Amino acid sequence: MVPLYLARWETRLWAWLVDIIVIGLPFWALSDWLPPAWRITIDPGLLSFSLSSLALFVYWTLLEGYRGQSIGKMALKIRVTGRAGEEIGLGAAALESFGKAFFLVPDCLIGWLAMPGSKQRLFNRISDTIVIETRESEEPEGVTCIKHDE
Repeated sequence: MVPLYLARWETRLWAWLVDIIVIGLPFWALSDWLPPAWRITIDPGLLSFSLSSLALFVYWTLLEGYRGQSIGKMALKIRVTGRAGEEIGLGAAALESFGKAFFLVPDCLIGWLAMPGSKQRLFNRISDTIVIETRESEEPEGVTCIKHDE
């Protein structure tokens, strides 16, 4: 049995911030160029829906559904998995991503207050997912790295 190390909230926050900068900001800037009929924004807080939140939802669903990691998660060496460490697939990734793309504040608050110590947001619990540290070993199994003296 391999131990799974749940990712810290701070690490998850930094990974989210990387994703917001890489994906969300360009779409937010692009939304100013769209005709008014295409601009859909509901005030952030309890519910956030805009072109950038829709782009982030699709981005997180695809990357976390296929790889378990967004660019931010890759950079911070964390990944989304099922509760036993298995890959989650597109369905669970879509459900898990929905909360952080459209309902981030209540998603996190409910996770912190109603499920203390679980390190899960509400939509992590609903989708039966967790975020873990990757903790990959430096040398692959069966490989020995030899360092030359310099």
